[in-house]
Amino acid sequence: MMANLFSSFDPSTNFNSTLNWMSTLLIFLFIPPTYWLIPSRWNFIWILIINTLHKEFKVLLKENSSKGSSLIFTSLFSLILFNNFLGLFPYIFTATSHLTLTLTLSLPLWLSFMIYNMIFNFMNMLAHLAPQGAPQILLPFLVIIETISNIIRPSTLAIRLSANMIAGHLLITLLSNSGSMINIPILSILILAQILLLILETAVSIIQAYVFSILMTLYSSEN
Repeated sequence: MMANLFSSFDPSTNFNSTLNWMSTLLIFLFIPPTYWLIPSRWNFIWILIINTLHKEFKVLLKENSSKGSSLIFTSLFSLILFNNFLGLFPYIFTATSHLTLTLTLSLPLWLSFMIYNMIFNFMNMLAHLAPQGAPQILLPFLVIIETISNIIRPSTLAIRLSANMIAGHLLITLLSNSGSMINIPILSILILAQILLLILETAVSIIQAYVFSILMTLYSSEN
């Protein structure tokens, strides 16, 4: 029995299983067959999405960036989207609702950008802390604000993704728990609301994966 509603997002107590993190590895069961099976319509749709994202990331990245760097963010989008979709199925742990995974995705990339900036582009990184044309009396405050906003970037990325995934799942869980205590006419309305929420959560899964990868691409382009 769950101690509270948020226990459903705890990988150690959810359904008394310690293998919940294995859901992040299910991608290896779905993707490899696309390399030896005849491509279906879904494969063509996925290839179209990947190509579109690749072109968009190339526009955001600088021209002198390393070749193939956009593939990192395309793979990041695919990983987050897959885990977001898996969380919509019953009895599958939503890995992206946990800060352990989201911070693991955002923090190393952000650290690599910062280390690269400090080694190869240190003066330009300092120049970004003071906006051009700002009054000199405000420069100390602007430097502090820009420094803090730069430091909290990985945490804001991680919290945004996990909070959005938790919010929709909590709402669906709360509505479904009240289904056994209401009559048939209201239950039909509840089922319709649940279907609409699932459609909304599907859209949120796509949007949050896109936002995470786009923001990480923008942080990379600043370097």
